[in-house]
Amino acid sequence: MARPTTALAAILLGILPVPALAGPPYDTDDPQPTDYRHWELYLFGAGARSGGAFDGSAGLDVNYGAMRDLQLTATLPLNFTRGPGAHTGIGDVELGVKYRFYHDDSSGFAIAAFPRLILPSSGKRYGSGKTAMLLPLWTQKDIGKWSLFGGGGYTLNPGVGSRNYWQAAGAVTCALSSRLSVGGEVTHRGPDSVGARPTTTLGLGAIYRLKGPLSLLTSAGPSFAGHHGDRYHVYVALGLAY
Repeated sequence: MARPTTALAAILLGILPVPALAGPPYDTDDPQPTDYRHWELYLFGAGARSGGAFDGSAGLDVNYGAMRDLQLTATLPLNFTRGPGAHTGIGDVELGVKYRFYHDDSSGFAIAAFPRLILPSSGKRYGSGKTAMLLPLWTQKDIGKWSLFGGGGYTLNPGVGSRNYWQAAGAVTCALSSRLSVGGEVTHRGPDSVGARPTTTLGLGAIYRLKGPLSLLTSAGPSFAGHHGDRYHVYVALGLAY
């Protein structure tokens, strides 16, 4: 896939309609905010193999429905590297606000903005040491048991050797039962640093509702970024909604 442009992002926002259950375990997000005065918590582990090393993170993703159509989000990660040498440390904290500014209950269509601040709490070991900002839009459309969703946006990524970049994503899911949902997605991100290559990622995911407010979420798939790019990625989480 070619590097996303403004025109491509606009097309995706218009034609990639997100189900009520998107976001984790998918990189593709959705415009559905957490219900008013409710919480969604995800205890997660994620990683990707790249160039003979395995880089990953584990932590907590917290979402709260602060107002109708408005969700507050915080992601608190612990990053690690396993390969030639091993390192562990605090990752960059993400703070976000999801605002669903359009939704039509009769058609099941919705649009939301979900800007995020990426704070340099990890220093330069796991980031640029600078505050970054992700500025995306996400759309949603449900069709029976099927859901199409996607969108994209632009990331302001300051720092020596870093580059701003576009990213875009689209996914489809199907509710196989009242407990099990499966899906697939494709994402694309431009190079985030000087000398880096664009990355295209494929993924298959599943959400299984356990008893009560708990859910098990997982996704995995290959990534393509040239000869030395990521080979695969994996995500696993235990979700709690109340």
